[in-house]
Amino acid sequence: MHRELVCTEPATPPRLEVRTREAPRPQAGQALVRVQATAVNPIDARRASGYGRRLLGLKGAATFPLVLGNDLAGVVEAVGTGVTRLAPGQRVFGLIATGKEGGAHASHVVVPQEQLRAAPAEVDLETLAVLPYSFSTMWLALRSSGLDAANAAGMRVLVNGASGALGQLSLQLLRAWGGEVTAICGRDKGADCLALGAASAVERGPASIASLPSHFHVVLNFGSWDDDPALASRLGRDALGHVTTVHPLLANFDRLGWLRGALASRREWRAIRSVVARTAPRARYGWTLFKPDAGALDMLAAGLRERKFSLAVGLRAPLEDASAAFAHVTRGEAGRAVLLP
Repeated sequence: MHRELVCTEPATPPRLEVRTREAPRPQAGQALVRVQATAVNPIDARRASGYGRRLLGLKGAATFPLVLGNDLAGVVEAVGTGVTRLAPGQRVFGLIATGKEGGAHASHVVVPQEQLRAAPAEVDLETLAVLPYSFSTMWLALRSSGLDAANAAGMRVLVNGASGALGQLSLQLLRAWGGEVTAICGRDKGADCLALGAASAVERGPASIASLPSHFHVVLNFGSWDDDPALASRLGRDALGHVTTVHPLLANFDRLGWLRGALASRREWRAIRSVVARTAPRARYGWTLFKPDAGALDMLAAGLRERKFSLAVGLRAPLEDASAAFAHVTRGEAGRAVLLP
């Protein structure tokens, strides 16, 4: 029997129920995965309160009751026609796209084979379950900035929000690529960021960004939208780009509706873009939104085999105790939260 964690209506704290129904069946190109671990990410806690309903509704992903979650790790139980890379009994990890099909907070999910990768034998499934969403979002931001494995060596990169999940993974990846990273991190997190590969670390504070030199090739803002103008001013003249994952796009549409939300988003994007253009005329500026990406999953899988990437797990809970996992995330407690269906 299939069990799923259902968010019954938008509320804070979330209103959650475990429901049962017939297990889904894989269609062509899909695998049925018995989920053994799935992460609760900050976006899940926010969506449980109704965040993003207007824009995500275009994808059918905002109608309550809904099943949240994007990350998963487990074992393939069955495959549909045309699946050639996976087989029943195989350990896998991967992603579900945000859409009308529902999320990963369930005992069984059907997933396109392109969104699954073989799980390294030496890595436990709980560890794997906290990585795909955060790594993919971070990867998309890096690629949007113009940074990649071929050009990263020696590049000066400023990472805001370096002690969060996206920040930690960016430090690990850029260390492997040879980038020179300055990390802006939370209180007492500097040593952790240095251990993950940052060349220097600064605790976030009123003057922390202004104290930094204006010579960075890339700025990655994983921390706070309010910091975006100051961060843009730290680019050097020859910079590649500045990308943020903490932009106000979804919130603007929620708060202001379609027309005013679009106008506000365009105005705010253009305001930071103008700062970037004055500081670094050839630099890119972008807002990143999550989506599954094959290149990101391939890089994550390769790095896991070499033990390059990890995030600490701070809480494990069955579906029946999911409220504790959501509270853990909402409070910003240490370590990732994992559900064990």
